[in-house]
Amino acid sequence: MALTIYSYPTCGTCRKAKKWLEDHQKDFQELHIVENPPSRDEIEALYRSSGLELKKMFNTSGKKYRELGLKDKVRDASEDELLDILSTDGMLMKRPIVTDGNKTTVGFKDSDFEQVWGSPQ
Repeated sequence: MALTIYSYPTCGTCRKAKKWLEDHQKDFQELHIVENPPSRDEIEALYRSSGLELKKMFNTSGKKYRELGLKDKVRDASEDELLDILSTDGMLMKRPIVTDGNKTTVGFKDSDFEQVWGSPQ
């Protein structure tokens, strides 16, 4: 099954992830996370299939995150509130997000990609 990667063109981490996928001959469809952000329901599905805490889905080093003062909000918000916040702007999400519909990785670490995406398709 082809992978979907939500990325941002100028993001260095996204470029590393795409190179890894290409080097490992993985078929993928790239979606611009700002122009084609996942819907709230898609974000929830990505989060659940990632196995991460929802707070880990936020791009905490991003300008938008800091501008909106989300550090304190994220700490105390409910799951529904966090999903609502994430769905307002693709720049709030940690990237890249790679999924096959069943498994999802958020961010890029060579070892994580090897573990999750390293097996033949």
